[in-house]
Amino acid sequence: MFDKTAIQGAYFALAAYLFWGVMPIYFKAVAHVSAVEILLQRVLWSVVLLVAILVYKKQLYQLKIARNKLGLLFLSALLLSINWLVFIYAVINNNIVEASLGYFINPLLSVFLGMIFLGERLRRLQWLAIAIVICGIGFQLAYFGAIPWIALVLATSFGFYGLIRKKLQLQSIAGLALETLMMAPFALAALLWVYQRGELKFGQVDITTDLLLIAAGFITSFPLLCFAAAINRLSLTAAGMFQYIAPTVALLIAIGLYHEPFGVDRLITFSCIWLALVIFTLETLHHHRKLTAQGKMLS
Repeated sequence: MFDKTAIQGAYFALAAYLFWGVMPIYFKAVAHVSAVEILLQRVLWSVVLLVAILVYKKQLYQLKIARNKLGLLFLSALLLSINWLVFIYAVINNNIVEASLGYFINPLLSVFLGMIFLGERLRRLQWLAIAIVICGIGFQLAYFGAIPWIALVLATSFGFYGLIRKKLQLQSIAGLALETLMMAPFALAALLWVYQRGELKFGQVDITTDLLLIAAGFITSFPLLCFAAAINRLSLTAAGMFQYIAPTVALLIAIGLYHEPFGVDRLITFSCIWLALVIFTLETLHHHRKLTAQGKMLS
């Protein structure tokens, strides 16, 4: 008999990752707006919606944070801004394929960062998976004579962001609200600069553009709410199995809808990443089952 809570969690996780996967369609719809302005609008409208959600849930008290954590919070907000900006840039410049590569790499990079900064030990098959990823990136470097910087910046920024968020131990919604609140003054100042240069699109093009930019708050918050609901109902191992949905959907959209090139060269690189992820996932599941079995024997 299936656990009703786990099934609900699976639905929430599916909704979150599918939404993240189709997000390039949204950014394509506002591609006539600069990547910088899209980022600024996303920050400001996210603040409005996230704070409204906290008010509705009577959880504004969660916005309190210790002074000694403000530096880490600023760093996490900066990394998130970089991640958002590079992803938006990738989408509107027809590099969704490379962006999806970054999010395929991210789980393996996160494990590697855990080893370096949290003292976690990598098991043999995890080392093998990371070595295969390095081979895939090395092939890209040898074939094109350039590293896939979009993929690496996305993976690195999000990997370090996750590491810092783990240290901050903030609630999902309140944490993002704090980060966007910290970014908001800079976003307002930058938006004023864009306006003074005569490059502001909000309020200057048409009502559709304005509504799409306002929707950036929902685009940011909805999948996060679904993800938070999923985490509360699923184990971290089970939730982790859904994380490959978003880059897979984005990759299919890039190739099928926007006809981005996906030749043999990229197939080789992605095959290395996919093989590494298969090894990593199977090893993680095996290790989790082994620990569960040991726990039952001891109880």
